[in-house]
Amino acid sequence: MDVWLAVQALILGVVEGITEFLPVSSTGHQIIVADLIGFGGERAMAFNIIIQLGAILAVVWEYRQKILDVVVGLPKEQEAQLFTRNLLIAFFPAVILGVCFADLIHEYLFNPITVAAALVIGGVIMLWAERRKHTVHAETVDDMTWKDALKIGFAQCLAMIPGTSRSGATIIGGLLFGLSRKAATEFSFFLAMPTMVGAAVYSGYKYRDLFQPADLPVFAIGFVTSFIFAMIAVRALLKFIGNHSYAVFAWYRIGFGLLILATWQLHLIDWSTAQG
Repeated sequence: MDVWLAVQALILGVVEGITEFLPVSSTGHQIIVADLIGFGGERAMAFNIIIQLGAILAVVWEYRQKILDVVVGLPKEQEAQLFTRNLLIAFFPAVILGVCFADLIHEYLFNPITVAAALVIGGVIMLWAERRKHTVHAETVDDMTWKDALKIGFAQCLAMIPGTSRSGATIIGGLLFGLSRKAATEFSFFLAMPTMVGAAVYSGYKYRDLFQPADLPVFAIGFVTSFIFAMIAVRALLKFIGNHSYAVFAWYRIGFGLLILATWQLHLIDWSTAQG
C-alpha cells in the first residue's frame, strides 16, 4: 500500500471522527481537507461511506446500554416505545428529502465555497440561539414529545447543505424547541444512528461497484481511526456541555468559513473549482 495513501486515510479518519458529532460540519471539513491533500475521485466516495460507519459505531458503543434497554423494553415498556417513536418521526423527513434531492445537492453544493458560506451562516445562527432565553420543557430525551421529534427531524434536513452540520442543526434545533442542552445533544447522537446508517447503506448499494478488495487496507485505516477519534470527541463533548455553551463552536465555524472565503477572494487557493 502506498505510504501517502495510508497517511491520507489516517488524516481523513481523524477529521471524520473529530467533526462528525461536533456542530462544525464533518462533510464540510472532509470536502476541504480532501481537496487540500489531493484525495478525490470515485475511491473517495466509497472511503467516506466507510469512515462514517466507523464514527457511528463509536456512538453505538458509547450508548450500548441505552440501546439494549430500548430493544429489550420495546415490546412492553412505554418509555422505550415512545423513545423509538420519536426517533422514527425525526428520522423520516431527512429520508424523504434525501432520496429526492441527494444527487442534485451533491452535484451543485458539494464545494468549498458553499461549505464556507454555510459555516459562517450556521455559526451566526448558533450564537443567536445560545444568547436567547431558553425555556426548557424536556430535560432528557425521554421527556420529548412527538412534536419535538418532528421539529428536530425537519431541522436535520438543513444539514443536507454541506457546511451546515447535521449535529449542529439538530442540537441547535433542539435548544430552540425547548430541549435542555444535554437532551438536545444526546438526541442528536441517537438520531445520527439510523440517519447515518441509512445513508451509508443507500450510498453503499448505489456505489457498490466502487468497493474493491485492493482498497481494504486503506478503508481499514480510515474506519479504525474514525472510530477512535469519534469516541474521544463524543465523550469530550458531553463533558464540555456540562459547563459551557456552544458559542466556541460558533466562533470556530465563523472563523474557519471566513478564512476559506478570504483565501478564495485573494486568489491564494482556487476553491471555486474544487469539488468534494
